[in-house]
Amino acid sequence: MAPSNTKQWSVTGTDKDFDGLELSEQAIPKIGDNDVLIKLHAASLNYRDLIIPKGQYPFPSKFPVVPGSDGSGEVVDVGPKVSQWKKGDKVVTLFNQGHQYGAAHPAMMTTGLGGAQDGTLRQYGVFNENGLVRAPKNLSHVEAATLTCAALTAWNAFYGLKPLKPGETVLVQGTGGVSIFGLQFAKAAGAKVIATTSSKEKEATLKKLGADHVINYKEDANWGETAKKLTGGIGVDHVVEVGGANTLQQSLRAVKMEGIISIIGFLSGGEADASILECLKHLCTARGVYVGPKSMMEDMVLAIEANDIHPVVDKEVFSFEKAKEAYEYMWAQKHFGKLVIKIE
Repeated sequence: MAPSNTKQWSVTGTDKDFDGLELSEQAIPKIGDNDVLIKLHAASLNYRDLIIPKGQYPFPSKFPVVPGSDGSGEVVDVGPKVSQWKKGDKVVTLFNQGHQYGAAHPAMMTTGLGGAQDGTLRQYGVFNENGLVRAPKNLSHVEAATLTCAALTAWNAFYGLKPLKPGETVLVQGTGGVSIFGLQFAKAAGAKVIATTSSKEKEATLKKLGADHVINYKEDANWGETAKKLTGGIGVDHVVEVGGANTLQQSLRAVKMEGIISIIGFLSGGEADASILECLKHLCTARGVYVGPKSMMEDMVLAIEANDIHPVVDKEVFSFEKAKEAYEYMWAQKHFGKLVIKIE
């Protein structure tokens, strides 16, 4: 039987940076007819989680809010009208609770966990039954807690518009969660992968994960042209663009005619400019990706099981009480792959 209270982290506002993260004890909300009570075992952080307390997140947020969109746990109680879940089921959270299938729509923008709605950095949480997805059978809770945002975003980049095909070439940038999942999904699909990094150590790890080519972008400022040359001058079919304004020019140089640039992040900073107009010159599609619907996540889970894909989790797994330290660690870019917080 679940306790009546839960320990949870909250972001109190945007005026204290990470000091706005506070740990407290709260009553567990009562479950409604269509709700499920989850005992959360692990949560993982995304860049989005870091910029919400910094006031830099461009999408809807409310305060105070329990942070974290990504979580894995076990069903401990269900409402009387719940049909999808039973006690003991292993589940992962859906990022936008209101995005069930099909194209994105304005209403779903107000249902993002950890921003507009309470998220996963708590011991117990109540979610609508539609806001959960079955966890892959081959993953631990720590691994499954990485799937909600980064994995589904990478999957959407390859399958949300024009499906990735065997033999095609993918360009991924850096070693963050989306890029590493992009590498893993692309290799599972039989595609070739060109990866970028700034570190010799990370270059070796990327090759172990299956990257066919790795370009050090600090040593090669014109890495987009280099990536294109690696395809015989044709260009890459899919670019997973996580850098933003400062990397988009290189992505445009790398992409083939009628290729797709999936614009996911803005890690490199920089002001937006007329680069996007060059899509006309390169005859490519630039597409914003905002995670994805539940139906797409269910497909992804099946692919993870079929290919026995295991998420790359950073060597530092933080305890629940050290969540603030996890934020600092990730902000300092010390992580490789996904950064996970275990919830005891």
